Amino acid sequence: MPAVMVEDMGALPKISLPAGVASTGRPVLSVTTAPAGLEGEGFPVRRAFAGVDRRYLDPFIHMDQMGEVEYGPGEPKGTSWHPHRGFETVTYMIDGTFRHRDSIGGGGLITNGDTQWMTAGGGILHIEAPPEELVVSGGLFHGIQLWVNLPRADKMIAPRYQDIGAAKVALVSSPDGGALLRVIAGDVDGNIGPGSTHSPITMVHATLSPAASVSIPWGPELNALVYVLGGVGTVGEERRPVSTGQLAVLGEGDSITVAADPAQESRTSNLDLLVLGGRPIREPVYAYGPFVMNTREEVAQAFEDYQAGRLGTVPADHVGS
Repeated sequence: MPAVMVEDMGALPKISLPAGVASTGRPVLSVTTAPAGLEGEGFPVRRAFAGVDRRYLDPFIHMDQMGEVEYGPGEPKGTSWHPHRGFETVTYMIDGTFRHRDSIGGGGLITNGDTQWMTAGGGILHIEAPPEELVVSGGLFHGIQLWVNLPRADKMIAPRYQDIGAAKVALVSSPDGGALLRVIAGDVDGNIGPGSTHSPITMVHATLSPAASVSIPWGPELNALVYVLGGVGTVGEERRPVSTGQLAVLGEGDSITVAADPAQESRTSNLDLLVLGGRPIREPVYAYGPFVMNTREEVAQAFEDYQAGRLGTVPADHVGS
């Protein structure tokens, strides 16, 4: 699980809770295990938010862990062209390569720590698929796709695309160097991630060495979710056990404590976590298929607009693909 790795952790800024200031660690409210499924043309996913009350997820709508899977030659799969409206998609590639293209001209390759942030707004068409050379050769595929809701006032804004290369991510370590935090969006102890968001969120990919632990300062106005990408460890000061494919929902407080078990799984030497938080929008949500709106009527209008071609058109050189 390479993403962005660092040889000299001592050269990074250190994360720390302010000296002399009492911190309230967030308690664990629940731990759920993501069921497996298939997405797009048949690539395997774990549905990270399945069974979790939406009030604890707001402003997040949906998250898939794509893979981790080792494809043979000819096996890699993606999606066909499809529409979105009313939210943002965040595709974070940990291993392997995905190609994105959309109806407003955005797109490119993402690989090993890159992120593509697409604001669907009032409507967009896009496609995500492995490049032809990867289809031919096969290889490792592992990533995350996260859906972030837009508030009512922003649901019909113009679509936008952000290409966030791995080199742009803010890197910070725990005081003892046992944990590497990659800040993709938001603010962690003054370290600002490059992702520009309409709904204020923080998104961190953390890698902990065996037996390492870290307490991450976390804005009290944000909710808090910890998803295990790989490995075994604990969440919260009560040390609630978690393992690959599990999501911990945390309660109120201003810090998140995570720790890696001394012995890790045979397939991974570290504990890898995705730590998420957002300021809740607290508006009605009606999500159906590729659309996330406030009402059933707005979703029906989105389908009508899509069928009428008002959400964009497939570029001429991709017609039929």
